[in-house]
Amino acid sequence: MELFSFGVDFFRVHDNEEGVAISKSGGYPNSHEFGTGSSDDLHHDAVPSPLMPSSCEEDDTAEKAAGIDCQTRTGPKKKQQQQQQQQQYVLPAAFEVLRRHGSRRLKFDGKTWSTGNEQPQSAELPTEMIIQLAAEKFIQSAPQSGRSKLSALNHPYPSSLLSHSDEDSRGVQLVQNLLSCAEKVDEKQHERALKFLKECEKHSSPSGTPIQRMAFYFTEALFSKIAWETGRITPKVSEKPLDSLEPLLCPNILIAFHKEHPHSQITKFAGMQAIVDHLGDARKVHVVDFQIRSGVQWIILMQALAARTEHPIHYLKLTAVGTKGRLMLEDTGRQLAAFAESLDLKFIFKLVMVENILDLREDHFERDADEAVAFYAAYSLMSLIGRIDHIDHVMGVIRNINPCVMVVTEVEANCNAPTFIGRFVESLFFFGAYFDSLAECMKDDEPNRRFAESTMFRSSINNILAAEGKERKVRHVNINVWRAFFVRFGLVEVELSLSALDQVTVVLQGFSSRSSCTVQLDGKSLIMGWKGTPLTSLSVWKFK
Repeated sequence: MELFSFGVDFFRVHDNEEGVAISKSGGYPNSHEFGTGSSDDLHHDAVPSPLMPSSCEEDDTAEKAAGIDCQTRTGPKKKQQQQQQQQQYVLPAAFEVLRRHGSRRLKFDGKTWSTGNEQPQSAELPTEMIIQLAAEKFIQSAPQSGRSKLSALNHPYPSSLLSHSDEDSRGVQLVQNLLSCAEKVDEKQHERALKFLKECEKHSSPSGTPIQRMAFYFTEALFSKIAWETGRITPKVSEKPLDSLEPLLCPNILIAFHKEHPHSQITKFAGMQAIVDHLGDARKVHVVDFQIRSGVQWIILMQALAARTEHPIHYLKLTAVGTKGRLMLEDTGRQLAAFAESLDLKFIFKLVMVENILDLREDHFERDADEAVAFYAAYSLMSLIGRIDHIDHVMGVIRNINPCVMVVTEVEANCNAPTFIGRFVESLFFFGAYFDSLAECMKDDEPNRRFAESTMFRSSINNILAAEGKERKVRHVNINVWRAFFVRFGLVEVELSLSALDQVTVVLQGFSSRSSCTVQLDGKSLIMGWKGTPLTSLSVWKFK
């Protein structure tokens, strides 16, 4: 099933003869079962995954923004126990981060939207498994004093006795060298780090296996970090400002990703259904989008609103907020208007451009008294997490407008640790899973995959690993940090409706890669992963 096709008339949503539509109140005529249970079972029985780190691993900036006090959360008794354990044995800082990673994996347990209890089979090991094997070998290569205490760590990695191909073995060695290099960088032993890094450079490639491609960009980032810290070598990559990335990600790339990666469609279909669920019988609908990008999500909403038989809407107003890329945003607005016209739907497009997000004001949004206002933020708030005044200001503006619902899609990762080694290990697993997903989902679209990896992913990896302080703008945090932050503004987390969860089932049925997807509920939010590694979250919020 292909949900989207694209042509000269922008793009049209279509499906098989029966079609896929967003439901206003009911779900679908037939029960959509997938795996071992229906979506109703999943909604009520899904077990939240333990995604929160066992200790304060997020950056102090994120903790402050969320209102979390590290000392209070850990507790004096637990902190004393941790200090006693540290006195018993000393291991490199990476060991504990590596050990903890396995506890946050999503589970293939039959209570998710996977194809059942069987994990996906392939001739080669999954990228995460290769990283796990490399982590095990890295731990085993520790000095004897550290190795003798490994049983106490109880690390969750697979036995190195597992048989694997020569290609997988080379991948394991490559990641092991990356870990060794990162450890030396963390210890400021730059000359020793460079020896490992030169080996990584020999065996990584931007056009090889997922491990080789990921290692290529990690190697670049490590070269950059050593360059900044020593000033003695030229960086391997000249980092472009992150603010300039959005124009690079042209609509064709974003549309290709939407067509080929299930997470993109899941978040958009379920997110639009959540908006519909909270509009009620409103006839004037106003949606506000931070970083509209291709705007494909509003095509979905337009079709749902145009299909209304009861209480047909008078108009759909879309306000896009941006700081750069005016021409691209205006072009997106024109294409959306053309699509709305084809549906005979009255559509109003407004563009709010501000040089600095601190300039955003409530009166920028032209509102009628009887409008139902919804806010949509997809991968936009995370860019503000490192600047507390900026994100506080944005949330204050949203609170004053008091929308009927706010839908948030964010990266589900812990790449915001205050320590370099913590960020490195978390990023290794996160980007490893993402590169693995791109290899499978976009295997028939190599040009777009390569372009996405060499722009967005390359710059993100470099910023996470090489930058420090205010220069580090990519700060991925998980759903628990967002929960703590949103509570400060009087937001309440809302359950996804059964109709929204039905969208997950329908979307996954259209992808051959569905056996590699893990989608499950964490509390009231939806967490999407790849072969067990969390990648994306979708949450819905209302003001009290």
